[in-house]
Amino acid sequence: MFVIVVYDTAVERNGTVLKICRQYLHHVQRSVFEGNLSPAQLLRFRRRIEDVIDRSYDHVLIYTLPPGADAVRESLGAGWAAPTDII
Repeated sequence: MFVIVVYDTAVERNGTVLKICRQYLHHVQRSVFEGNLSPAQLLRFRRRIEDVIDRSYDHVLIYTLPPGADAVRESLGAGWAAPTDII
């Protein structure tokens, strides 16, 4: 299924949430990720995120589109590229 994840977390947890998201999905904009996950992968992803966040402060949105559902992605304005390591 196609998954979109958007998060807003405390500074001290941003890096950890970012690393988890990068392991499962494509980084498309600051705290926005998207990609295809199996139901098992989505379950593992959710559990890992739940283990890290503080539910009383942090907020993570997970949008899922079932297989076969039509999704259209439209990008307006300047594109955003994920930061890369400069050596």
